[in-house]
Amino acid sequence: MSGNLFENEKAKIWTADGWFTAHCDGGSRGNPGPSGFGAVVENPEGETVAQLSEYLGKQTNNYAEYKGLLAVLEWSLANQVKRLCVVSDSELMVRQMKGIYKVKNPGLLLLWREAQRLAALLDDFEMRHTLREGNKEADRLANAAMDEGTKRGK
Repeated sequence: MSGNLFENEKAKIWTADGWFTAHCDGGSRGNPGPSGFGAVVENPEGETVAQLSEYLGKQTNNYAEYKGLLAVLEWSLANQVKRLCVVSDSELMVRQMKGIYKVKNPGLLLLWREAQRLAALLDDFEMRHTLREGNKEADRLANAAMDEGTKRGK
């Protein structure tokens, strides 16, 4: 099963006109618990140009999701990316970034504000929701970061 929660959105071809696409995911084992994020960035031709991941220590799932988004935004700005579409399976984060949901958690509010600030520095920024199956590589990287951080993978 694949798709997104915003089926009524106009479909855009993200690989056209200089759009980079980033898939990001965050997770925690327990909430809070050992957490990490993973992200894959593709250039307009669909080639993977970056794989990002980090173990975050004991955090919530939503914190990890935002840290993945921030990592993608920071990478994009450092690499002169002008147009970015971020794909995430976090309905909460996507809806918060689109202004559909308010951010009530004080800890997430700081991360949301920073994500909004960084996104505004790009010429164009969009977020799209995907179901979990549409974010497999970012999920794999997030789990690898958690494994490495907790030494479960050794």
